[in-house]
Amino acid sequence: MASTNDLKNGLVLKLDGGQLWSVVEFQHVKPGKGPAFVRTKLKNVLSGKVVDKTFNAGVKVETATIDKRDMQFSYMDGEYFVFMDMQTYDQLMVDRKAVGDAANFLIEGFTATVAQHEGEVLFVELPAAVELVIQETEPGVQGDRSTGGTKPATLETGHQIQVPLFITTGEKIKVDTRTSDYLGRVNS
Repeated sequence: MASTNDLKNGLVLKLDGGQLWSVVEFQHVKPGKGPAFVRTKLKNVLSGKVVDKTFNAGVKVETATIDKRDMQFSYMDGEYFVFMDMQTYDQLMVDRKAVGDAANFLIEGFTATVAQHEGEVLFVELPAAVELVIQETEPGVQGDRSTGGTKPATLETGHQIQVPLFITTGEKIKVDTRTSDYLGRVNS
């Protein structure tokens, strides 16, 4: 249990009959009249739904213990992603649903943060940016600006993103894992 005064971004709360909600934003409000309260924006850990919720100041809220570990992605086994715990060398099979959009950027050997609650994998988190190789892209044609100076490119993971016209097949680039945006070339 924690008080609303202890809230911080990333803290996971157990609300509404055991549902897990992560604190995205919070703000302590002390109005001129009336009691103080805490305005929060909460994200459902499993569904991703975001809601606004207000708590009275000092109210006790139940927190959930989330075990976050850095694990290395090893290989795919059917619909499951196999991760290896770098401390114990135990292997963990994670369902595609729990991996979510991180699947677009995972290659063997990548390190990801795997969050678990009571043995159940909740989500897989990647760094904000990863470096991947362009597997295939059309050559950029000088003067072709009908698409705003970008073209589709397929990454080594099979995920397709938009890149500038000067990028060629085989180049290593930096990609934002949250938005799939091209961030720049990686100098080898």
